[in-house]
Amino acid sequence: MSVTVGFVGLGAMGLPMARNLVARQFRVQGYDMRRDALDALPDAGGHAAGSAAEAARGADMLILMVVNAAQAEAVLIDGGALAALPSGAVVVLMATCPPAAVKALAERVAEAGCALVDAPVSGGTKGATAGTLTIMAAAPSKIFARARPVLEALGDKLFHVGETPGQGAAVKTVNQLLCGVHIAACAEALVLAEKAGIEGKVALEILGGAAASSWMLHDRGPRMLEDDPVVSSAVDIFVKDLGIVLDAGRASKVTTPLAAVAHQMFLAASAGGLGGKDDSQVVEIYRDLAGLGD
Repeated sequence: MSVTVGFVGLGAMGLPMARNLVARQFRVQGYDMRRDALDALPDAGGHAAGSAAEAARGADMLILMVVNAAQAEAVLIDGGALAALPSGAVVVLMATCPPAAVKALAERVAEAGCALVDAPVSGGTKGATAGTLTIMAAAPSKIFARARPVLEALGDKLFHVGETPGQGAAVKTVNQLLCGVHIAACAEALVLAEKAGIEGKVALEILGGAAASSWMLHDRGPRMLEDDPVVSSAVDIFVKDLGIVLDAGRASKVTTPLAAVAHQMFLAASAGGLGGKDDSQVVEIYRDLAGLGD
């Protein structure tokens, strides 16, 4: 039987994810507020919906690949998507959100006769395009089993981390702590090398093959050497995500000093007009502090 998937959020990651679903023979009806993103979906074989509610209407599953919990709530409640979903449908929330916000949304979804899978992702645009995302899903086992075929079309590292929505968000919070700190540390190291007169490409080649290597160094490091790299993930995303990390630390009384420092660097980059730039460009704040800015 054909499965219809509503998809809201056809951005840098959402559009290739929707394309992967179409390639796996799911019927996809997608919506995005940006006309150019919406127009690209039919070329991939999907159906462009005129609203979030239209994308949800008749769908077995509704994927929300939006920026944050506020956008997810706006789509579901204000945009009418939850009311448009058939009873028993599954909402898959794939945004990075605070665990408490996910729990609250799950309750509202349940009140409407549907179920929510808390399924944040990691892997960026490369993973979204290749279908190799890491997906951290939390939902009752029966609901997770229903969502599994769709999730497997989007990622090759699928984890059922718990029975309760909010647990996936908690794992993603930990992931973003490490990602944000790693990016900031890479920027700090490369600027230190630059200040010493070491060519960036040489430093990257050495560090990338040494004990200091990391996934973030290999992925973000080369972009730190570019003047205006293509945006894979924006500076403002890490302003948000590291803010979630700090809030989680306060709520659980866990100290997160490294995350706090990294957050300040991303905040400084955003305040300096780099909020929409690739997150690798936090390196410019380190360059300014080192006296290497333009």
